[in-house]
Amino acid sequence: MATLKEYFASSGASGAVPDAELDAALARYEWFTAARAVRVLQRGGDFASDDRLRIALADRISAVAPVAVDRERLTALSPDDIIDAFLRVGDYRIVADDTRGEEEIRTEADLDDEDDLVTEELAEIYRRQGLNDEACAIYRKLSLRNPEKSVYFAELIDKITSED
Repeated sequence: MATLKEYFASSGASGAVPDAELDAALARYEWFTAARAVRVLQRGGDFASDDRLRIALADRISAVAPVAVDRERLTALSPDDIIDAFLRVGDYRIVADDTRGEEEIRTEADLDDEDDLVTEELAEIYRRQGLNDEACAIYRKLSLRNPEKSVYFAELIDKITSED
């Protein structure tokens, strides 16, 4: 057997290579992948049954050998797929209302520049002058500035409003 071409030509019109010649070629050339593939195909096996052929074709075996497909697993829907389908069918998406402006969340009292003059003495002066509304307003601002004394200021506001 001089060349590979002559070797396969010797198989004749049937295309089958005699087992003895394949075995002789494989004994002489252990890693002769084409001969190993021919022998496996002639014997009706799969490529994974021949260790050397499996190693030589490690990345190609899956492309050549048939693979069992689990149809249920392929067609099964994930929870995300189910949710997306639900939202597409009914258009149930929650969208923020763009017509309303964003409301500012405040964590501190809004005090203007005049609030620097807010003292208990000024509130007492307003009360003595009979300006009870102004005195109550100052006590409310003081209550916001000093939350620990808010009960005290609430009692003063109640006392002023009950006098009216």
